[in-house]
Amino acid sequence: MAEKILKTFSVKYLQVLDENGRCDKKLMPKLSPGQLVELYELMVLGRRFDEKALSLQRQGRLGTYASVLGQEAAQVGAAYALHDADWVFPTYRDVALLIARKQPMVSLLQYFGGDERGSIPPKGVKNFPISIPVGTQGLHAVGVAMAATVTKRKYAAVACLGDGASSEGDMNEAFNFAGVFKAPVIFLCQNNQYAISVPVKQQTAAETIAQKAIAFGFEGIRVDGNDILAVYSAMAAALKKAYRGEGPTLIECFTYRLGNHTTSDDASKYRSESEVAAWRKKEPVLRLRKYLESKKLWNSKKEEQLAAKVDRQVSAAVSEYESVPKPGVEDIFKYTYAEMPQFLQQQLDEYKKLIEGR
Repeated sequence: MAEKILKTFSVKYLQVLDENGRCDKKLMPKLSPGQLVELYELMVLGRRFDEKALSLQRQGRLGTYASVLGQEAAQVGAAYALHDADWVFPTYRDVALLIARKQPMVSLLQYFGGDERGSIPPKGVKNFPISIPVGTQGLHAVGVAMAATVTKRKYAAVACLGDGASSEGDMNEAFNFAGVFKAPVIFLCQNNQYAISVPVKQQTAAETIAQKAIAFGFEGIRVDGNDILAVYSAMAAALKKAYRGEGPTLIECFTYRLGNHTTSDDASKYRSESEVAAWRKKEPVLRLRKYLESKKLWNSKKEEQLAAKVDRQVSAAVSEYESVPKPGVEDIFKYTYAEMPQFLQQQLDEYKKLIEGR
């Protein structure tokens, strides 16, 4: 009889930019001053859109909405590293990522306003429709990634998920398929500490979500999810690995949801003000701004100009959204089947009588 160690494992942690805007030069990705400014501008645009979307929902001009506040770096940093050929499988909280991936803001407003036409990406933009079911998008991403291997095409798929989705069976099946088939897929997990009201410590006994990848035979890494440079670096490295046929990566962005889970949630019922205040000091937009200012790439005048610019962009998107004719409720019946079956036609007829007051 013998007892021996078969394998030992470790999980890396990456932070390039700390909460005070100080940068580790040895870890700094190769980004030009113009690209660094563009990253900041994209985060500010995402935040302004988020603020406006919340306001529209409160006014009854938009449906249920999930705020991205505090998670802009995890989303914009990841999107910025992607190539046009790569596919993205987003969740309902990935608006900053989608904006950075060229999804028009008017389309996002349409989607959250109940118009599925908002799910249609511009021609050549490979964004899948937003996934409302938690965790199912992982399997879709792995399938598309496996197709890249079969067809010998050079692209990767990115499955976006939250910490809650890492507990779902669908997502773990996706991890397993990805590992077995060495699919060129990146699992981008935004660990924002809560799955609605359930803290991550009640979801898993694992110290990190990143280490879950080990059980499925591939690499996992935890990054400071409020550090856009760390997220960009991790995604860029994962993509290179995927392109070389070396399989998937799980990137855990350790971040925090500063707002409510959705507009139907009250986060004050399950977390303290002091906890939120502590995380506000680590928020990603101000962090990058401090770095840019230290490098003389940003100042208060540029900030004022940017604020005015993004306000115009978001306002224009809102005006366009509210000028587009809304789809009829009849579409629920018309587009369920290629040819409407009799029972559905009967329901449509009954609905028409109802709205006509008969």
